[in-house]
Amino acid sequence: MSVVLFTLGGTIAMAGAGPTGVVTRLTGAELAAAVPGLADLPLDVRDVQAVPSADLTYARILDLVAVAGAAVADGATGVVVTQGTDTLEETVYLADLVWPHAAPLVFTGAMRNPTLAGPDGPANLLAAVRVAAAPAARDLGVLVALNDEIHAARYVRKTHSTSTATFASPNAGPLGHVIEGKVRLLTRPARHAPLASVDRDRLAANRVALHTVTLDDDVALLDGLAQGRQGLVVAGFGVGHVPPAFAPALGALADRMPVVLTSRTGAGSVLRHTYGAVGSETDLRRRGLVNGGLLDPYKAKVLLRLLLAGGADRAEVAAAFARHG
Repeated sequence: MSVVLFTLGGTIAMAGAGPTGVVTRLTGAELAAAVPGLADLPLDVRDVQAVPSADLTYARILDLVAVAGAAVADGATGVVVTQGTDTLEETVYLADLVWPHAAPLVFTGAMRNPTLAGPDGPANLLAAVRVAAAPAARDLGVLVALNDEIHAARYVRKTHSTSTATFASPNAGPLGHVIEGKVRLLTRPARHAPLASVDRDRLAANRVALHTVTLDDDVALLDGLAQGRQGLVVAGFGVGHVPPAFAPALGALADRMPVVLTSRTGAGSVLRHTYGAVGSETDLRRRGLVNGGLLDPYKAKVLLRLLLAGGADRAEVAAAFARHG
């Protein structure tokens, strides 16, 4: 049995500098041929339409998950996907929420393109294929393999704009490492059951806004932001606080749509009942906001939109965030 490789665009596939920068795309076969040791592993390479990661959509990722699932049903040991890293933390979480298989679905990419000294794409691709082929990686859901580290999709974040060590899991740490070509798992978090199938029409019709609260913020921004949206994620200060003037406005929005409270810090949980002032986490829960727990704002936005696309009501949204957050 082999690993199937689906290649999108991104830095890992860039080569050749034009007048506007590095733009040329390598095929999957060219990517694989540039990786020492990869020829020794059974690999089925399939090119997918190349798009920058900023141009990926929920629908495209759901389509990719479907074809990856079909590959597993046909006997693939695991699946690897290469894409740009800019939106990787969101695409992998989206895939993880709906991936039902025991076989690993492993995403990877690169921070240095092949025209630079020390490109990291070949090493990342080799590590990802090894993870996808490893029996130890089964039943872990969607994984990310970069910099010889293995991360769970639900924890991983991009933490630096250029570093090859950009991907980290601040709340959990890596699940394991690739050491001397061997996959070493250090921990095995329990998997959540996949969400129900997503209705594509509902997906297109349900949009979720995200507002990051800032110092001396303008509460009037919320009204415009929420227009034409079916849900809202708020990235609050610290453990889940907003300016006092925001509290009644968010409460009014929570009467109309699910409003999820998260932290803008990038790590740690929103609290539930420690602080009691107007605009605190306790006050906002009382006004109907859903606690996002450990989910960062970007992942909370993915989860909320998929829930709405699945027809979840307010109680089901709150229950899902209690499980996943």
